[in-house]
Amino acid sequence: MTTTDTHRAIDAVWRIESARLIASLTRMLHDVGLAEELAQDALVIALEQWPQSGVPDNPGAWLMTTAKHRAIDRLRRHQLLARKHVQLMHELESEQEHVVPPVEAELDDPIGDDLLRLIFIACHPVLPVESRVALTLRLLGGLSTEEIARAFLLPEPTVAQRIVRAKRSLARAEVPFEVPRAEDLATRLSSVLGVIYLVFNEGYAATAGDDWMRPALCEEALRLGRVLAGLMPREPEVHGLLALMEIQASRARARVGADGEPILLLEQNRARWDRLLIRRGLAALDRAEKLGGTDGPYALQAAIAACHARALTAEQTDWPRIAALYASLAQAMPSPVVELNRAVAVSMASGPLAGLELVDTLIDEPALQHYHLLPAVRGDLLARLDRPDEARVEFERAAALTQNARERELLLSRARSCTAEAITVTLPGAPSPP
Repeated sequence: MTTTDTHRAIDAVWRIESARLIASLTRMLHDVGLAEELAQDALVIALEQWPQSGVPDNPGAWLMTTAKHRAIDRLRRHQLLARKHVQLMHELESEQEHVVPPVEAELDDPIGDDLLRLIFIACHPVLPVESRVALTLRLLGGLSTEEIARAFLLPEPTVAQRIVRAKRSLARAEVPFEVPRAEDLATRLSSVLGVIYLVFNEGYAATAGDDWMRPALCEEALRLGRVLAGLMPREPEVHGLLALMEIQASRARARVGADGEPILLLEQNRARWDRLLIRRGLAALDRAEKLGGTDGPYALQAAIAACHARALTAEQTDWPRIAALYASLAQAMPSPVVELNRAVAVSMASGPLAGLELVDTLIDEPALQHYHLLPAVRGDLLARLDRPDEARVEFERAAALTQNARERELLLSRARSCTAEAITVTLPGAPSPP
């Protein structure tokens, strides 16, 4: 394996293992900032050693062991409590003997998942809501600061400052790494759902890079959503979010072509949609509705996704129903991004001119000034109205704004095809994060 191949392997391992590594270290050290620092130290050591020694058979375990050794060294240097030193040594020895943790240790864990527990800790009320989400995405979602900034439609330095301040605030407040009490769980639920949603959304439509999707993020968000649904079975919005993710994930195989190129919703081969995931999603939506969550933001988005899932062909899509659901969503979760998606649905239900009128009311929205889907949607509507020159300008502007290579090529292709007799509408599969 070449050095380049090894570095690619390390990058892949890091994306998969970093969140679990940080979560496990935080449980041991009760310090989020220190846990992330030690995890990064282990990554640096891997970058130094693996090109010569090769990638280990179990790279995740290698990183964990290395990080724990670094933690022991750090505790020694700072002369922390001998009890913690002994505890870490015992855990390290136990892990070397037993690859799988003892079942008994899991039985006493109410959440049963370090990652999910860390999300609740990162969503502590000591932090502003936006900082809770940004910090958790950084530590557990595997997203870069740039990716989080694009998800929030904010400048990157702003998000970076939020993350640094959040870690400092948690350290100053000495927030314990423990399961929140029952009365505290509900108050933190909104932030936790937002975190999982944004992680899934980044996996479903990557904001940057060479890939249209990042399936590992979708899978991680789904895993966390399923665990959370088991933890809080009476919360309708938990099931609403899970329903949305299950249904959206069902399209994964149909969203990407053989060469990695994006395939838009109305062009997808619906026979490739995963019917099992659709059934799971519809069942979760049914649970949300029976719990009284019909008007919750996530349940409404899941109902929109369900309209697509129930249509065996694009032509059978119930666009008036989708437009009505978006109108309800705009009331439950006011956002210019939701309004943009509503405009697309209206254009499909009532014609492109009606959609364009709605889109044009969003042109001066500050949050959408650098949002590539605004000109992309406008370009589609102009093309459908037989205004190809204007459409081409919008597609080119959208291509300049996106940082995803696959999406950029798709938009440039649409710009080149603006003079064709028919252009398929671009329709996001679900609203992006507000």
